[in-house]
Amino acid sequence: MKDLVTALGLMLALEGALYAAAPVAMKKIMREAMSQPEGFVRWAGFAALVVGVGVVWVVRG
Repeated sequence: MKDLVTALGLMLALEGALYAAAPVAMKKIMREAMSQPEGFVRWAGFAALVVGVGVVWVVRG
């Protein structure tokens, strides 16, 4: 459970840093995401999920 909370905190910190450092670029990225078809967004989310799990699996062994 401690690892899950740590991972969520790190995710929030990284995302917050992106919004703080480049708010205009992040708004542009969000507009682009909104204009994409749902299937593409779902596929991209699934790909990110697989890559993320793979990274954790490799790092944690």
